[in-house]
Amino acid sequence: MESLDRPDAAAMRAYADELRDMFRQIQDAGGELHAQARAVQVTERSRDGLVSVTVGPRGELVRLDLDPRIYRRPDARQLADTIVETAERAAAKARERIAEILEPVVPRAELDAHLDGDLETAMTQLAERMGGRR
Repeated sequence: MESLDRPDAAAMRAYADELRDMFRQIQDAGGELHAQARAVQVTERSRDGLVSVTVGPRGELVRLDLDPRIYRRPDARQLADTIVETAERAAAKARERIAEILEPVVPRAELDAHLDGDLETAMTQLAERMGGRR
């Protein structure tokens, strides 16, 4: 006895093949995108132009350059604040670049949740996508 609600085997097989092909495309693109993301470096200059900060893909400090003119104003607190503010701007730009690179395979909201360390939201979004709800 065959139910009218049950899809036929050929249609199910075709759908499974389509999903498999889509997964392979994502997997192939994912490796290249991951390599691009790992190579991200962003350099940002302070507003006064005396501090230059380069960060990597996770916002980690890669390089710090200080113009010798910083010694004309020996204010350690101001220099420290300038370095931190410049590094934060560079890290934000690196994060944005990572999101742009990975957006074809990871939805932006899900990636943002991962980057924010919000595992609960990331897993909820993934479960909704897997269930066909977006």
